[in-house]
Amino acid sequence: MLLHRGRLIDHLHLRVSDLEASRRFYKAALQAVGITEFRESADHFAADELWIDRADGPVSRVHLAFQAASREQVAAFHAAAVAAGGRDNGGPGERSYHPGYYAAFVLDPDGNNIEAVHHGPAERSAASVEVRPAKG
Repeated sequence: MLLHRGRLIDHLHLRVSDLEASRRFYKAALQAVGITEFRESADHFAADELWIDRADGPVSRVHLAFQAASREQVAAFHAAAVAAGGRDNGGPGERSYHPGYYAAFVLDPDGNNIEAVHHGPAERSAASVEVRPAKG
């Protein structure tokens, strides 16, 4: 089965109650799955297609899953996210969703269900997708 990733979601915007707690949580969780480039300021935090800022009303309630390159990254995500203020919501392990589905779940500081998942060995056509504005 051929899977295409990176074509459905343009971006995800989370509204959080405590930006600094969320910044610590997401930096630790994302670094554990290999994301090391962040854009930040006093009023927001961003990585790849994920944008986080402080809510001036209700906070977000979502389930968000990050891709992991290995089972070891799933375990590192879980450990880092819990150490950075997350709450365990299902430790690293195989799930029954499909053969090879290996995941861990942590609740972020606002109660969002954050997952890291490894679907098993796979060959990717590219490490990432580059998007450049058209010249015109």
